[in-house]
Amino acid sequence: MWWRSPALSAAALVAVAALGLAGCGFQPLYGSNTTTASGARLSEAMASVDVTPIPGRVGQKLRNELIFANTGGGYAPEPRYTLKIAIRERVIDQLVRITGDARGQVYQLEASYKLVGADGKVIYHGSAISRAPYNRFQEIFANVRARYDAENRAARTIAESIRTQLAAFLATSA
Repeated sequence: MWWRSPALSAAALVAVAALGLAGCGFQPLYGSNTTTASGARLSEAMASVDVTPIPGRVGQKLRNELIFANTGGGYAPEPRYTLKIAIRERVIDQLVRITGDARGQVYQLEASYKLVGADGKVIYHGSAISRAPYNRFQEIFANVRARYDAENRAARTIAESIRTQLAAFLATSA
């Protein structure tokens, strides 16, 4: 009686589960053969997203991260979509001493974006948020450098979030 053996029962259960999932239609989002709903390759659709300039140092960092992630550092094809991003920055004090000095701060970056098609209509919109904590020190340069590092981390996180949301949209709708 093979079903009484725990090892054979587990092996049989795994085999049945594997057969059941074999035809489920799962497709990795960033795979080399991933296609959009229209049949185009997702990597080509992502590369054809033109990111408009965003004001400020953090905006430029966010834009550069998105462009590099979408094109892989290569030349972008003719744009089919335009991505318009608005950001809002905020600093939150943490660990405030009795004297009023903050030992730590959290840099918060919020982005709202619109994906515009070639016809000028908004076809998708969304938002992303990131928080990056950093410590404050007595040295001015250390504080400036810590804040820049927090801004860069937040911009990278926002870029990854926006890219993932756009890829999911383009893979299922475009």
